[in-house]
Amino acid sequence: MNAMPKYVASRTLKDLSWANSTLLGADPVAEISRIKAASGSETVVLGSGELLGSLIEHDLVDEYRLLVLPLLLGSGKRLFADGRTPRRLKLTATRPTPSGVLINTYHRSAEG
Repeated sequence: MNAMPKYVASRTLKDLSWANSTLLGADPVAEISRIKAASGSETVVLGSGELLGSLIEHDLVDEYRLLVLPLLLGSGKRLFADGRTPRRLKLTATRPTPSGVLINTYHRSAEG
């Protein structure tokens, strides 16, 4: 992980101490779009549901890896919040873990 390039979207951080880390500027969607077009390799987003929502809206997500945990909650943040354009996905893989977590991989559906 230390050798890999990392891009951080933050409104509060000014400096990054992790090796090969780059702080994205004021328009992270535009910068990620540029990185995606130029890199030719896989880019992974971990964390921020808010950033992910923006990337989804700008059609920058090709693959989703959603983890389903054996835990029921009554409320929480929604990844696909009200007002977002629905996206059709195609399940391409499911892998269970020993703890019961399901790792589901989805790709954008050609159906739109």
